[in-house]
Amino acid sequence: MSENTREERRLRRLHAELRHRTLNFDPARPPEKTGDAGWRVDDYRQPLPAEPPGPPLPDGSWAIARRLVRDYQFADPAIIRRVCGAGRPEPGRDMLLDARFYGLRFPLGVRVGEVIDGVVEEDGRRARVWGWNYRTLEGHLERGQMDHQVRKWLDTGEVEFRVHAYSQAAPIANPVVRLGFTLFGRVMQVRYHRRACRRMEQLTTAALAERRRAAGKGAE
Repeated sequence: MSENTREERRLRRLHAELRHRTLNFDPARPPEKTGDAGWRVDDYRQPLPAEPPGPPLPDGSWAIARRLVRDYQFADPAIIRRVCGAGRPEPGRDMLLDARFYGLRFPLGVRVGEVIDGVVEEDGRRARVWGWNYRTLEGHLERGQMDHQVRKWLDTGEVEFRVHAYSQAAPIANPVVRLGFTLFGRVMQVRYHRRACRRMEQLTTAALAERRRAAGKGAE
C-alpha cells in the first residue's frame, strides 16, 4: 500500500469520527454580544469587480464569486484545504481541514453552521448575500466561527468578499504544538485571511476575463 493511500484512508477515518464530536465553544455566545475577553475578532472586506446596480448578473462577478465561496476555493492550499466532506455547504455537514503549519500538518474538524442566501440591509443599504460559516469541533487548535460571504450592494453594483471570524486558542495537550501555536498561530491566521481575500480577487477577475474571451470567440 502506498503512502498516499494510507494517508487518504487515515483522513477518511478521521472525518468519519467527526460526527461523534461536539463544538468546542458555544455559538450562542459570540464575543461581539457578550463582550467576553480573550477572543480575537477579525473582519476583512475585499472589493471584487463591480457590476451595474440592481440584482446580480447571471454570469457576472457576484455569481462567479458565489461559486468560489461555495466550493471553498478561496483558501490557499499552501495553508489549509478541505480534504474530506466535499460538497455544497449544508448546516450540520462535517469537514476535515488539512492545515499546513511550518512544515507540519494538522487535521482539523469543523462543522457547517449556517448558510445565508438572500437580501440583507446594512446602514440603510440593501445587499444580495450568499455565504456560509463553519464552527470548530473538539480537537481543533482553536475555538470559534468563521463566516465567508459574497455581497453585491444593489444601489451601486459594488461586489465584495467578506470574511468575519472570532476565535481563541483551544487547550492543546502537546507542549511543542502549544508553544508553536502561541508563537506563530496568529501570524498564520492573518496570512490565511489576507491570502483568501487576494485569491478571491484574482480568481474572480480571471474567470470574468475567460468568459469575455469565450464570448468574443463565439461572436466571431
